Amino acid sequence: MTNPGYTDDKAAVLARLKRIEGQARGIHKMVEDDRYCIDVLQQISAVTRALQSVALHLLDEHMRHCVVNAVKAGGSEKETKLQEASDAIAKLVRS
Repeated sequence: MTNPGYTDDKAAVLARLKRIEGQARGIHKMVEDDRYCIDVLQQISAVTRALQSVALHLLDEHMRHCVVNAVKAGGSEKETKLQEASDAIAKLVRS
């Protein structure tokens, strides 16, 4: 198996996920502290956008590396990677 496309910036991706994790814990605390609903919803929206940003970054890296390499190689791997990318895009659009 080859390295994922995000290998070169893995530390940055992990740092972003760590920040998102902290935001999610903050939402938990907001609910525990009976904070105003709209404030909680705003934080949930911010976490959702942050996760979508990471997802788009990972999809972009997948397209630039895994899919491009599979297309160059041809064969069934090309069709598999193209279908994976299409499925991932469809899931992101529905989320």
